[in-house]
Amino acid sequence: MAPPMIDPALFDQLKAKIDEDTNVRKELDQILDDLNTHVSYTQGVLSRIHSTPRSKYATLLGQVEDGIKKETETIGKLSGFASQYPYYKYNHRWTRMVQDAISTVILCAWLGGLSTESNPGELGRLLTLEQIGEALNVPVNLKDRDAFHVTIEEYLLGLISVVDELSRLAVNAVTLGDAAMAVRISGFIRDLHAGFQVLNLKNDVLRKRVDSVKYAVKKVEDVVYDLSLRNLIPQEAQGQ
Repeated sequence: MAPPMIDPALFDQLKAKIDEDTNVRKELDQILDDLNTHVSYTQGVLSRIHSTPRSKYATLLGQVEDGIKKETETIGKLSGFASQYPYYKYNHRWTRMVQDAISTVILCAWLGGLSTESNPGELGRLLTLEQIGEALNVPVNLKDRDAFHVTIEEYLLGLISVVDELSRLAVNAVTLGDAAMAVRISGFIRDLHAGFQVLNLKNDVLRKRVDSVKYAVKKVEDVVYDLSLRNLIPQEAQGQ
């Protein structure tokens, strides 16, 4: 009797690999479900800035920081588990959620939260990529090893999401009588837009999102222009 042309062990090996991949995905799904819950909570609390006077930000930002702590704990679990496997095999499953987590950290800090001795909380503070890594307690832009990390693209996309949120805040701050906030936001996103123009972006998704920033600039500039026509810009904000 002739031996089989295909070794049956081949399919046993393939089945084992498929089963392993299935188990990895299930574990990732559980971690990412938890991360989504914490990010959604933090985003929900942050959304209250649109109806909260600046004088009451401190209490609100305390709740945001509690949410960020839970995000950080879950991202730590994700990092520990995902780093056991090739980064680019599974990173598409978490990258959008990580971007959202990054945006909550950037926005919280910009509003004056996440204060430390070296980085006192003040309005308009922009965290760098490296500071985001410190806040989330994970490496950034890794080149020397294959492990979980925050990428430059994730940081920039998170930053663009913050621009969208701030352009909305500029309008709502004016309705709350805080014209100075609109002026501050206008200067900030105008500077960001100028900075983005320096970047040589290869990522199509990122390039398209960056293009949207100019519309946010125009939206907020129109708000500030209307305030100036009405002489509603505070003296201390006119030089911003």
